[in-house]
Amino acid sequence: QVRLVESGGRSVRAGGSLTLSCDVSLFKERPFCMGWFRQSPGKSREGVATIDHAHNDYYQDSVRGRFFISINKDNDILYLQMNRVTPEDTAIYYCAADREAFWQCFAARTGSIAFANWGQGTQVNVSS
Repeated sequence: QVRLVESGGRSVRAGGSLTLSCDVSLFKERPFCMGWFRQSPGKSREGVATIDHAHNDYYQDSVRGRFFISINKDNDILYLQMNRVTPEDTAIYYCAADREAFWQCFAARTGSIAFANWGQGTQVNVSS
């Protein structure tokens, strides 16, 4: 297992924007599926968005059109651009990466596929 490192979580007003980053440079397996997941207090962890080795991106319904996942050309920094955030987006956000999940990266956007490599999480708080 490889440790990933998220950053960028902060407090933001509803309607605002922020970008999360995840250092995935220690993850060298190819092909891959990488993703962002989140967990709110009292709720189970859910998928937010995933991206595969070919840079195809997939989104959970509640964030499609507002959030955008991307990875830099060297495949060592994973991003989540969050726009028009709402209080319902308040959560700890985790990044994850996995080789075997590549073949299920679309389904993985829901959080239903296991990932072997995780970050420690970064807190996002959205106030109304």
